[in-house]
Amino acid sequence: MTSIKPALFLFITLLSLASCKKKNPVTQPVKFTSTTYKTLGTNDVFGKPDYLTTPDVISPDLLSFVYNTLPEHKDLRITNPELLTTKAIADIKITAPSDVSVTYVSAGTGHTNSLAFYTYPTNQPPATAKDIVTIIYIFPNCGNRTTLKQGDKVNIGKFNVGTSIGFVLMQDGWDTINNKLNNNAVHFCSNDVLNPEVDPNLKKHAVLINYAPENKVLIGFEDIDRTL
Repeated sequence: MTSIKPALFLFITLLSLASCKKKNPVTQPVKFTSTTYKTLGTNDVFGKPDYLTTPDVISPDLLSFVYNTLPEHKDLRITNPELLTTKAIADIKITAPSDVSVTYVSAGTGHTNSLAFYTYPTNQPPATAKDIVTIIYIFPNCGNRTTLKQGDKVNIGKFNVGTSIGFVLMQDGWDTINNKLNNNAVHFCSNDVLNPEVDPNLKKHAVLINYAPENKVLIGFEDIDRTL
């Protein structure tokens, strides 16, 4: 079987914007009321999956690339504006039968976030939340106070040609009081059209970056509303 480049998942802060009062709404909540939620298996009380596979070794060169390309607490509009101005979305298109894994790298956030994914036919991309049939959790808790370690990896399945994979960052998707997932958390998606900001220039919450030296793909997310 031909394997797709393994996706390395990374939390970053893309930018910070000062809040301001406007007559028109700057954000419209997106409701995934038609979506079914599933998990890949069980997890412990801290949200760490019981289905982790053999961990990846994250090289110093890769970490250096990550921190230089997606610096924490710096405005990406200044440091790497092309990552935000591109019209490309951060979904992954399957172009050969593939066994796909997602590896945790790091998180810089105050939220107890979850990471999940959904699939769709590549030639029928979702236009609204109603088009997302199923969302499957990868890392129940990969945000603030996560017990995940750098390199922890999950195999999310085997996929055929013509399938695309979208990712969802669930803001505070892990309920630390009841130690369980919260499906009603705010969803930030790798497909810009599904995000709540009204201004199309602010809807991008995920970046997809090819790291050619190790044949890997990096996925970075912003976990706060970009109008705030």
